[in-house]
Amino acid sequence: MRRSAESRLTLLSAPAGFGKTTLLAGWLREAQGEVRCVAWLSLDSADSDPVSFWTYVVTALQTAVPGVGSAALKPIASSPLPTDLVLSTVLNELAAVQHGVWLVLDDYHLVESQDVRDGMVFLLDHLPPQVHVVISTRADPDFPLPRWRVRGELLEIRAADLRFTSEEAGSYFNGVAGLGLEAAEVAALEQRTEGWIAALQLAALSRRAGRCRGLRRAVRWGRPVRRRLSGRGGAQASA
Repeated sequence: MRRSAESRLTLLSAPAGFGKTTLLAGWLREAQGEVRCVAWLSLDSADSDPVSFWTYVVTALQTAVPGVGSAALKPIASSPLPTDLVLSTVLNELAAVQHGVWLVLDDYHLVESQDVRDGMVFLLDHLPPQVHVVISTRADPDFPLPRWRVRGELLEIRAADLRFTSEEAGSYFNGVAGLGLEAAEVAALEQRTEGWIAALQLAALSRRAGRCRGLRRAVRWGRPVRRRLSGRGGAQASA
């Protein structure tokens, strides 16, 4: 996440349960005290409406950089929505900011709107160099990612980057959860769950609560639980 300052867009893309929101929250805590303004917006399906989406985006930016976007709120209420005018106004005001600004859009996969998509591409294509967007999502958005990737304007963090290694799993089980597992037990859990954080948490809870018969039963929960949570939207797992 520290490399986000070098990229126009940081894309955090992974299924439910890989700790995307937790990672973002940790990054935000680490950023405290730095000359950095972060506008955080947690999205839901209602934000597929372009008027709502851009109103919330501008409002979030105003909490991070007071005064930015004030002139854009009035045309947002116009019909039809003049998206390019609204975004051009916001971009011009952001260009005058002297320090780094991050716009974080959490759970972007819940937004389903071609108009919002087109506006986001316009925004990202015209961002001032000190402004960055971070998107957390369960599926890649319909953006021109190859173009930005070739230009070096895209930082991608995917499921493979978020999986726990055996060492990290050991730190979690024996440090955070306090289970005192042997190295072989940790390795078995990490291998069978593929380092999937939510499955590791479930195995630790079961082990600690004594609701399973030994390690093997806890391990077997990894992949089936992963499929169930993924298929039901991951409501019981962290994003």
